[in-house]
Amino acid sequence: MNDRPVEDYEYESERQRLLEQVIAETRGTAGLTGCAELSEPVLRALAAVPRHRFVPPAQLDWAYADTPLPIGCGQTISQPFIVALMTELLALDSRSMVLEVGTGSGYQTAMLASLARQVYSVERIPALAEAAERRLRELGIANVEIRIADGYRGWEEKAPFDAIMVTAAATEVPPALVRQLKPGGRLVVPVGPQHRSQDLRVICKDESGASYNRSVLPVVFVPLLRDCEDWG
Repeated sequence: MNDRPVEDYEYESERQRLLEQVIAETRGTAGLTGCAELSEPVLRALAAVPRHRFVPPAQLDWAYADTPLPIGCGQTISQPFIVALMTELLALDSRSMVLEVGTGSGYQTAMLASLARQVYSVERIPALAEAAERRLRELGIANVEIRIADGYRGWEEKAPFDAIMVTAAATEVPPALVRQLKPGGRLVVPVGPQHRSQDLRVICKDESGASYNRSVLPVVFVPLLRDCEDWG
């Protein structure tokens, strides 16, 4: 990212407080998630990405609250703890090629971009995709490509991916995403009914191509929308 503008420093104390809350919540949920500590790269990304640049003006007072917030079009920006946890679960490094399904505000996208080599992000709602692309460009984030499309189908032309993150709840794990995951890769996805408790899952693909999954945490995400039923 480019040098931070002066106004970003106005939120310094709020950002530090949020970081401390996320660290505490990570420790407090370790019995469920198996993750007692966030890695230094994820903590640095959480501290560096200016969440207030990704929320609507009416939500600025809550930009650094550890809670999801509405961003319009019936969508939300995720709770920072969940953003950090899902990012941690992907185990990214500077060589990672990542697919994100559900660009939304672009906040999670910016987190991924700060850790990975390249992020390909799919968003179904044009207004959100265009606004996110503008925010990322203003922040000097150049290793992201956004496509307006049905995220259930992934991004076949850019596959395979080292990691895939889905930021909305699917009723079941989309087979196309599992196919587009590299051997040795990870897919993080909330699975469950719309507007009710869902199951955050990590799907790992081994070197033989077989996949297995584990449950991490109950979550509530907006539904992952699709264009048609024939998406496999």
